[in-house]
Amino acid sequence: MRFGLFGGARVQRGEPGDGSARGLRDYIDYNIEAEALGFHSTFLTEHHFTGVGQISAPMQVLTAVAMRTSHIRLGTAVMVLAWHDPVMLAEQAATLDLISNGRLELGVGKGYRAAEFHGFAMPMEEAEGRFEESFGLLVKSFTSEQRFSHHGRFYHYDDVLVEPAPMQRPHPPMWMAAGNPGSIRKVAELGCNLLLDQFQSPEQIAERIALYRSVVESKGRSFDPMQVAVARNVYVAEGAADREKALAQQIAVHRKMVELSQRPDGANHSHILQYTGIAGSTEEHALFGSPDDIMAGLKKLEAAGVAQVLINSGGKPLDSLRRFAKTVMPEWRLKAA
Repeated sequence: MRFGLFGGARVQRGEPGDGSARGLRDYIDYNIEAEALGFHSTFLTEHHFTGVGQISAPMQVLTAVAMRTSHIRLGTAVMVLAWHDPVMLAEQAATLDLISNGRLELGVGKGYRAAEFHGFAMPMEEAEGRFEESFGLLVKSFTSEQRFSHHGRFYHYDDVLVEPAPMQRPHPPMWMAAGNPGSIRKVAELGCNLLLDQFQSPEQIAERIALYRSVVESKGRSFDPMQVAVARNVYVAEGAADREKALAQQIAVHRKMVELSQRPDGANHSHILQYTGIAGSTEEHALFGSPDDIMAGLKKLEAAGVAQVLINSGGKPLDSLRRFAKTVMPEWRLKAA
């Protein structure tokens, strides 16, 4: 099993100068240490207008991480295509891929938070159409050797040739998050890798991996378990009290996420919100506890076909990360040996 990181970066609002930058430096240092500890990848989320100091520019932050690391893979989870000019996004992604010597993992999606669409003065009803048009343009921008023009519903270009070309050809690996069967089929049909969320049970994950694999193979492509990554909230606790405190913090984070995601009329039916209507559902499959507790949970995921886990540490993330690397990861290093 391969392990990576998943999550966002924050700075403290209202602090002057150096103080407000501390959170950004901490995030970069966190990833530098993660590479030294043996983590394979880091996936950085894109969110806007949260009011909690969210850093909303993943490409720029990952470029800073790239300059301080040498082999950890650099992922976005995910860039919401509706909010970006696809040609300019292709230019930025290719530049990061070159700077990092071919380490970019480009996660893309259509978005699900109502507050973000409201902030950009963009109807959520346009999300699907914008994603489909933008995705095609993104791939074309990466792969076209000739100038092209495009006049669609949302985007218009005349005689453009996108530069630079990415190091990874035909383009960096592309990932999409999905949770329901229709979305998972679409991920496979588009040739993308699959990101599964942190709330699904091992049984649900096994079903989703099986569906994804069946569609991939029906298209004449071979399936690699590393084409799927499962996010999981993970915290290696120092006793029961530490576990409960960290879990309470995680529940509060999820509650805030729901508030930011839902439309005032309650009509947002994104799969990520299906876990919020039942008490305890957002923390039911979190891996919070002793190293033995966490290893038991990871083995259930492994039995479900999971080969890659992206961990999001609550509480004191760096302390938990170190404990995870010291007490949990050796189990799978021994298996690999």
